Amino acid sequence: MRIKHLTLALAAAALFSTGAQAQTEIQWWHSMTGALGDKLNELATGFNNSQKEYKVVPVYKGTYPESLTGAIAAFRAGNAPHILQVFEVGTATMMAAKGAIVPVAQVMKDAGEPFEPKAYLPAVAGYYTNTKGEMLSYPFNSSTVLFYINKDMFKKAGLDPNKAPKTWNEVLAAADKLKASGQACVYTTGWPSWMHIENLSAWHNVPIGTKENGMAGLDTEYKINSPLHVRHVAMLGDMAKKGTFTYAGRTNQAEAKFYTGECAMMSSSSGAQANIRRNAKFDWSVNFIPYHDEVKGAPQNSIIGGASLWVMGGKKPADYKGVAKFFAYLSKPAVQMDWHTATGYVPITMQAYEVTRASGFYDKNPGADMAVKELTNKAPTANSKGLRFGNFVQGREVIEEEMEAVFAGKKDAKTAMDEANRRGNEILRKFEAANK
Repeated sequence: MRIKHLTLALAAAALFSTGAQAQTEIQWWHSMTGALGDKLNELATGFNNSQKEYKVVPVYKGTYPESLTGAIAAFRAGNAPHILQVFEVGTATMMAAKGAIVPVAQVMKDAGEPFEPKAYLPAVAGYYTNTKGEMLSYPFNSSTVLFYINKDMFKKAGLDPNKAPKTWNEVLAAADKLKASGQACVYTTGWPSWMHIENLSAWHNVPIGTKENGMAGLDTEYKINSPLHVRHVAMLGDMAKKGTFTYAGRTNQAEAKFYTGECAMMSSSSGAQANIRRNAKFDWSVNFIPYHDEVKGAPQNSIIGGASLWVMGGKKPADYKGVAKFFAYLSKPAVQMDWHTATGYVPITMQAYEVTRASGFYDKNPGADMAVKELTNKAPTANSKGLRFGNFVQGREVIEEEMEAVFAGKKDAKTAMDEANRRGNEILRKFEAANK
């Protein structure tokens, strides 16, 4: 009997072992921490529990630039992840990395998974689509810039907490009152180039660069030293000098300054809402970003930020089937609605947006649909459908370096933006030469 039981146990162990080995692991490198990282892990767990063939393994790899650099090095070494989360400004770099990526449209087609680009929000899908209409990466955490206010601080300053500033002139007036009420940090911003150059341009329907902001060709040139850009950066410099603008850093450092109650007003990603909801101990609201009311036709529409998921090359066909199944899972309206309502990122499909609206979530959470409304405020123009500049990671660094000089009082805005334009164009020419 003992021998019989031992034989059965060994057989069961062998069966279990075979099953475990048969499960294909899909490595997913990402750059999300805090509440967003927790929710990302939940998505992977949800997919893993929905089937037994594949296991998605999320791995945090540092900031967006760090994970992008690491993945390129890993690809050259032959051990790249299957899926890489890349921020939107890395799109042109990934497109130029021939052999390193497999277009998501091809991955879905080869696996026989349904994939209809028209189902996705136009402002989102267009950013990741080539001139032939082929989607190259899978839209994931798509966001836009929004304007947040601490309603308790507005009340204290004698301002109407239910009327957030709509124009930059109104921001300046509110800032003076907040400062007078004893508020140390009045206004701060996350992602300064994305907000104050890229979205400023789209929101006022002025170009960031020629050739449809780089989407129509590599021989593009920056146009970020226009009168509007110079005037706007000069305004921020003046606010910094007066003590009504607190510079927090180049990424999302401003968000902690807002949700801890330090700063009264903030512009940052719609994706900030997850951490604000988790941490804020005050009443707050989310609103459209301000506009300059002297600019005719403003506001136009904002553009997306966030990131998409790129499929790396050199993997087995069976692995790509797993990737396709995971993307199909992520596209489900219920999954999208859960991600959107928990994080503040936009639902990437129209169906998910409609399902969320029908659920009553927007009625119970005023402002939660603000990102979608801002992105679709008006039909996108050549100036407001997005951007695609080569090596824009470095381009952004140049822009932010010059803006920081203005905030610190070391340069005037005209000199700084002229220099940002010149240095940015040098980067574009190097990218163009390398990818002809």
